Amino acid sequence: MLKKVLKQQPFLARQVRLAKRKKRSLLDRPHWEEFVNSQRSSWDNILTQAQTGKLILIPTSIGGDLHLISIESLLAVALTLRGAQVHFLLCDGILPACFWCDVTFYPKQEYFAKNGPQKDLCNLCYPFAQEVLQPLGLTIHRYSDFLTLQDYQEAAKLANSLSSAEIPQYTQSEIKIGEHALAGALRFYASASLSQESQGEEVLRRYFQAALLTTLATQRLLKTYNYHCAVFNHGIYVPQGLTGEVARQQGVRVVNWNPAYRKQCFIFTHHDTYHHQLMWENVANWENIPWNKRLEQQLLDYLKSRWVGSNDWIWFHENPQFDLQAIAREIGIDFTRPCIGLLTNVMWDAQLHYKANAFKSLLDWVLTTIEYFRQRTDLQLLIRVHPAEIRGTLPSRQPIVAEIAKAIADLPPNVFIIPPESQVSTYAAMLACNAVLIYGTKMGVELTSMGIPVIVAGEAWIRNKQITRDATSVEEYISYLDQLPLSEGLSDDTLIRARKYAYHFFFRRMIPLELTTQAQNASEFKLKPNLTIPDLSPGNSRGLDLICDGILQGSEFIYPAELD
Repeated sequence: MLKKVLKQQPFLARQVRLAKRKKRSLLDRPHWEEFVNSQRSSWDNILTQAQTGKLILIPTSIGGDLHLISIESLLAVALTLRGAQVHFLLCDGILPACFWCDVTFYPKQEYFAKNGPQKDLCNLCYPFAQEVLQPLGLTIHRYSDFLTLQDYQEAAKLANSLSSAEIPQYTQSEIKIGEHALAGALRFYASASLSQESQGEEVLRRYFQAALLTTLATQRLLKTYNYHCAVFNHGIYVPQGLTGEVARQQGVRVVNWNPAYRKQCFIFTHHDTYHHQLMWENVANWENIPWNKRLEQQLLDYLKSRWVGSNDWIWFHENPQFDLQAIAREIGIDFTRPCIGLLTNVMWDAQLHYKANAFKSLLDWVLTTIEYFRQRTDLQLLIRVHPAEIRGTLPSRQPIVAEIAKAIADLPPNVFIIPPESQVSTYAAMLACNAVLIYGTKMGVELTSMGIPVIVAGEAWIRNKQITRDATSVEEYISYLDQLPLSEGLSDDTLIRARKYAYHFFFRRMIPLELTTQAQNASEFKLKPNLTIPDLSPGNSRGLDLICDGILQGSEFIYPAELD
């Protein structure tokens, strides 16, 4: 009954969600006031000594996000203990849209298009961040410190004067403001297109205005202070994408971070988000790992655990189905005949995170592949739709099954689809295939480690590693399909190379921070309670030391797990 009432009254539903966010934030927030009060004289001395250290900017911006404020306040304390002078940058409720907003929170789009987040989310975000950070005594800048009334007026005027087609193309001093605004609006809707959204144009204008203000405020801040490095979450969307663009343009070194898949682990990258950086990582970082049976077994044990997510923060199945006979009955496929797997990404996610390579979009790739297999009656195509379409942080509003149905009225009889709600184990289904086709999924890293040949059509992390068949054009992709079914799996040398990279990806690029722990929600994290100055000082946590060295000195964010 309550769900029905909430569905009929979007404002009430939003208030309930806001109350839940507040409760979770209060339960799991860092308590730096306890940290400072328990060791006041020592902390005051540390702050004084850091006043001459390297200037580090942590432009958290959306301080109400528990994940961001937890890790970035932890980094601030750790960097201060290593002699750095740390500044924060927070949005104090002036942005008309940001990445913390999404359509699940604003199901009545007209409300958000008219009012933005100021009347609800902003009232939680900035005050919460202030409460968390103020006890540390670090410098906190606000967006409004660097903006004038005229700035707001001009941003609003420009946002309302350009056409919706002009906005995505808009640049300012080579900063792709419009592109980031579009990315923010698409993320708001969890859709790869705004064309079907009744308020899509108005929401895009909001994100464009926010992108303009973020750019201007960040430019003025970076002209005022000579920062050594800016470290912040993700590196895309609004406002983080603009923060990164401005910093790089003004010669400030950028470090981005994200939660990793493994529990208590995080990925840090120099210059840009890991979505882009890992694609082009120097193979010398991992191909000469002194490989041995111990490392191989450690990797294989972890990969097996991913079938149920027992060692991960992020997983998508509660009770996965592994039995091939049961899977065959559910799908209607015949595993005794040659099968080729295809793994999708969430459409809007793929569009924002990965640049087009052989195809203009993930959907274009899927449709082209289906039509190819219409002529290949000797093969079966098994499409596994990503479970995150319905189980992800933002459920997709553009399901790929519906998009396929729109474009292809008669699905070929040799093409089978596992929908996102299915409990079929992706691992079990793909291991029964002769080869697997991917666009941007990390599953390419896992499947090659299990000996499955992979053909890459998009910007997957396994690309450029001399492990997979990497298509750079439609013609090259089709030529790879023409070679199917393959007569054999990966060679022994390629399998070892694949496992070395997988070990590097899951154990060396994912840096452990044992100072974190699971929060109220199983897929979320928080800081461990009762942290002390010795806990965060150099020499206590190898992962934290490595991260701080990377921020302060520019060294690689590669954890030497093989030495543990």
